[in-house]
This record gives sequence, C-alpha cells and structure tokens, in this order.
Amino acid sequence: MVPFSAFPLPGAERVAAEMGKPLAEARGEVVYAAQFLEWFSEEARRVYGDVISAAVPGRRALVLKQPVGVAAVITPWNFPSAMITRKVGAALAAGCTVVVKPAEDTPFSALALAELASQAGIPPGAYNVVPCSRARAQEVGAALCTDPLVSKISFTGSTATGKALLHHAADSVKRVSMELGGLAPFIVFDSANVDQAVAGAMASKFRNSGQTCVCSNRFLVQSGIHDSFVSKLAAAMRASLRVGNGFEEGTTQGPLINEKAVEKVEAHVSDALAKGATLVTGGKRHPLGNNFFEPTLLSNVTRDMLCSREETFGPLAPVIKFHTEEEALAIANAADVGLAGYFYSQDPAQIWRVAERLEVGMVGVNEGLLSAVECPFGGVKQSGLGREGSKYGIDEYLEVKYVCLGGV
Repeated sequence: MVPFSAFPLPGAERVAAEMGKPLAEARGEVVYAAQFLEWFSEEARRVYGDVISAAVPGRRALVLKQPVGVAAVITPWNFPSAMITRKVGAALAAGCTVVVKPAEDTPFSALALAELASQAGIPPGAYNVVPCSRARAQEVGAALCTDPLVSKISFTGSTATGKALLHHAADSVKRVSMELGGLAPFIVFDSANVDQAVAGAMASKFRNSGQTCVCSNRFLVQSGIHDSFVSKLAAAMRASLRVGNGFEEGTTQGPLINEKAVEKVEAHVSDALAKGATLVTGGKRHPLGNNFFEPTLLSNVTRDMLCSREETFGPLAPVIKFHTEEEALAIANAADVGLAGYFYSQDPAQIWRVAERLEVGMVGVNEGLLSAVECPFGGVKQSGLGREGSKYGIDEYLEVKYVCLGGV
C-alpha cells in the first residue's frame, strides 16, 4: 500500500488539488463522503432476513441475505471521495470485499481512503485500490468485469462506458449497478416563484462548475415568466459566480477537469449560436487559463441544438421557451436517459402530475439540490440500473437465499 505520507494534504485540500473544485465545495464533499460510511455502518445492523409461512405441513421457509462476494467499484473524477464511500460503504456493510478503480484523473483520494480504512481497522484485503493511467483504463476495466473472482460491478460514469462494461459483465452474468449519464431538465412554470427558481437554478447548474451528473442541462421556462427568469438568472450569475483558483477565498467556479471538457462546452456554445441562440452572458474561455470557462447563459435555444440533446458537463445554462405543460413534458421526456429532473411550480395539482410523469429516477420539486445519503440515488432508461445510498443501496451487494427446511 502507498504510505499515507505520500498524500500529505487533508481530505478537502486533496480533492480541490486533484480535480479543481473550490475548497468550500471540497469540504462539503468530504463531509458527504463520511456520511455514507456512517449511514451504511448503521444499515449493516438492519440486513434482515425473513420467515415465510409454509403452505405444506412440516416445512419451514426462511429467507437469508448474504454478501454477493467481491465487488469491483469503478468511480468518476468529479466526486473522488464521495462516489467511493457511497459504493464501498454499502459493500463493506453487506460483507463484501471491494476493488476500487478510481478515475485516472483523481487517484489520490482513493489511495488516501485506503490508508484511512487501514487506520480504522478494516482488515487487509477488504478495501483495495487499483489506479491506472488513461491508456490502461479500458484494459483494467475489462479485467475487473471479466475476472471470475469478481461477483459484482458498480460503476458511475458515462452511458457509453457503462454499456461497454455491461457487455463484459454479461459473459459471466455478474451483478451490476450503473449510475450513468443524464440530461436533467429544469422546468419553470408560470406559477413558480421566479426568485426561488433562480436560486435553485444557480445551485443545480453551477455546483462543481456544472460537472455533476445531476446538474441541470436544459432549462425549460414557460412563456409567461421566460423573460423575467432569464434576466434574473443573468443578474445572479454576474453577481454571485467568481471564476478562480479553488484555494482562493470567494471562488465559486474552478477549472474544468481537462482540455477535452472545455472543448465540449465550446462546441455546444458555438453550435447553439450558429443555429440562432442568443448569448446573454459568458460564452468563452476565461483569461485565467485554458481549463477555465466563463459561466454561460444562452436564450432562444431550440431542441435541435447540441446543448439540448447532449450532456454538457460544464457551466452552460441553455434556456428553451415553452408554452404548455404538455409541451414541457414532451421535451423533457424525449431523452433516452433519465437521471434527475427539476421543476418549479406553486400549483399543487400540477406538482403531482409533473412529478409522476417526468421520466427520471429523481425529482426535485421547488428544490435545486436533491442528493442525500438517506435517499435513493439512481436513474431510469439509459441512466442506469439499481440505486445507491439509502436503505436500498445495501441491497445491491446482497443475494437473497431461500431455505426450505423439511421434516420439522
């Protein structure tokens, strides 16, 4: 094991240094990561079996829950600590051993967690880390998914990579859970409190510079309040968002993870502008450096633009005007993914209708931040399989065994 002295920075500073998020957000992630360990340490006591009333005299029917075995955990770079503990906490609580392959961009948090696990008394070999270079990532991922000793795959990342891992896992019919890409709609109805919606939009879109799997990707705003929302969101962005070094006080927007990420944001902006969108604010790389991009707001966005059809994963907020509830739902549900969705409304009947009809795994109603350790995290359609966190998360690492006891 790599000695802890190789990673001298405290947890939050390490997160900020290796992936660029502002220090205040990094501190929040470290707390979030610890909460998953606390949650699943308590859930370990509630892995209950069952006793079923048998229809045949002289029999007893029992249900046992047992660990699936070795779990391979493949995690992303945007939450290098929390995405590990959300999976590993559940796996260890269920009685599984784990092999973690962290993202190539952010291996240090995973290695530091291994040292902390050792200090906490986790037995040697129960928590293992296999970092690798970007050139070897595909090879290492395939090895984890095809090794006969591995019984379970848990992956968070892109839908394309998830599909490739599913193909590998299918050959030996491994248990899988996948938290994949999203295209989160953020719908603002005419009945909404516009100021509240703007605050939610700021929290949802610009956390971690837009590099979260549940951040809003498409803003659908009803015609009656469209202009007011755009104006107020632009003002909030100019007043509240500060691009800078994540270690500097007051920074809210750090760099994007790499050059490729910046190029994607640029491509989405240029495509939208070429097709008739209006640039309200931002729109280009920031003078601080190549990986910094200005928080950007576009209006007059249409459904055929790349930013409406692809996950941007950056600080771009494209606004689409709609007229009716049915139109908004049709736009939101047209995607082949469905991780998170948000909407703002003060109409109780509309709240129930839209919450039930949005084709996503998680819905924020008048709320821009929905992640919590006690609540199930996951998507529908091509956004994944299974759930993480909550009381449901531990089930992903358990097998249900039926025992029929005769001659009683």
